[in-house]
Amino acid sequence: MPEERPTMPPVRLRTDAELARDALAAPLLARAVRLARWAEPGKPVASGGVLPEGELRAAIELLGLAGDEDGPEHTAQAWQLAVDTGLVEIDESEEASGAEAATGADGEGDRAEGEAPLGDEFSALAISGEELRLITEGGPRDILDIWLDGFETVLADAAAPDLGDIAAQISEGGELDLDAIDWNPEEEAEFLDGVLGNLYLLTALDEEAAAASVPLPALAASMIVPEDMDEPTDDILEEVSEAMVRLDDQFRLLAPTGLIDYQPVDEALIQEVDGEGRIQEPETAEDLEDEDVSRYGMVRLTPLGVYAVRARMIEAGIDAPAVGDLADKGADILLDALPGHPEPAAQAEAEQWLARRTPEEAARELLAAARGDDEGAPLRRLTCQQTLSLVGTEAEPALREVLDDRHLGGLARVWLAEHGVAGVPEPSEAMVFWLTVDTLAAQLATEGDSAELRDLVRGLVDQSGSFFDSAWRVDHPATAEVLEAMGRLHPDKQAAKEARKAAFKARSRA
Repeated sequence: MPEERPTMPPVRLRTDAELARDALAAPLLARAVRLARWAEPGKPVASGGVLPEGELRAAIELLGLAGDEDGPEHTAQAWQLAVDTGLVEIDESEEASGAEAATGADGEGDRAEGEAPLGDEFSALAISGEELRLITEGGPRDILDIWLDGFETVLADAAAPDLGDIAAQISEGGELDLDAIDWNPEEEAEFLDGVLGNLYLLTALDEEAAAASVPLPALAASMIVPEDMDEPTDDILEEVSEAMVRLDDQFRLLAPTGLIDYQPVDEALIQEVDGEGRIQEPETAEDLEDEDVSRYGMVRLTPLGVYAVRARMIEAGIDAPAVGDLADKGADILLDALPGHPEPAAQAEAEQWLARRTPEEAARELLAAARGDDEGAPLRRLTCQQTLSLVGTEAEPALREVLDDRHLGGLARVWLAEHGVAGVPEPSEAMVFWLTVDTLAAQLATEGDSAELRDLVRGLVDQSGSFFDSAWRVDHPATAEVLEAMGRLHPDKQAAKEARKAAFKARSRA
């Protein structure tokens, strides 16, 4: 049998238009676009598209980075992104070289006074590319595709080793010795993907928590400290510290793409140990409480980052749904999927599904999908009931149609009563008990032996001293299982004993 694809919780994505605006506002792409427009008439460059010194100075001035000590680096990164994404194209033909030489000979290039002629320095011509036109004339999806291409190149750079380390470790034969620089490209890329995946998972599971940044120590520890380790060893803590330094460098590189919001590690906390960076860890938990945790780095995925990581996951064969994916699916698919969604995502998904249908149509489709005696039917009915709570009184005709239905009559009466509808017939005792067992079976499927279910069981038994005398007779496939659970959960020994006896009767009856 084929392996099941890994599945992530659903995320809420912004619209393509909103994401495209975020992409254009990201510092790196915004600078790349400005440089591409600057290059539109043609700029002489060195082989491979590298900006010579004079042109680089002009580009730095254009971007307003002349007073920034990192201005040359930021400008070079933006230019490289423009080239990598096709915003700028490099023409290395003989005709282009001739044009460059002529420009240099005529003295019309952007060279400083006293600088050497340009003709010998250039071997190519940079011009604006087709992708630049899409920035202004294309749609949001075109912009996002360009941004994703650029993000992929920066991500690859982030997973690469330091260029200084590479230069120092080139062997005498001129070949790169990966073992000597302690770098495995696959492992490094996998580690960074795992970190981004953890941030994505946090966003999907808890939108409110994801709005706040994650401390870098906690993020690094989530990748390194084994789940079953109560107290990290010194070796593990050293690995976490090394990972934090590595992530700090990588996140500084990724932040200008708009993928993340990142507050870097306070450089005063980074020290050199045996030639490698280490983070000065607080010695005790009390020291950590006194320390400003933000000094150790804080990071979160932006909405644009969620979009990008999801795109990478889908490309890798991971099932990474987005809220709204089920809007055009059948009610059976919706009811099966919603219990696995975090609560805010489940409600948003249900609302989008309902928006495609009239209230009466939606209610009728949901009720039909909720029928059944299979193991998953109780949870489908509970999910149906929760979804129907979002529907207005226009759905009343569909609910009245199932008042006599064995599976649906109880939940239909609950809905009608909650909406203040008059003329609803009283349910029979058998229907009340059937709905009770059905609801408990659904709760067991979602929560197991939870504290909430324990309170519900206790309340049911306390309200009716003869509950178990009737409950074992309920013609429901989950009756025995529910009674056994009540025996486990009820704190009163006598009531628990009665529940177990009732479960035995139910099994004997079946």
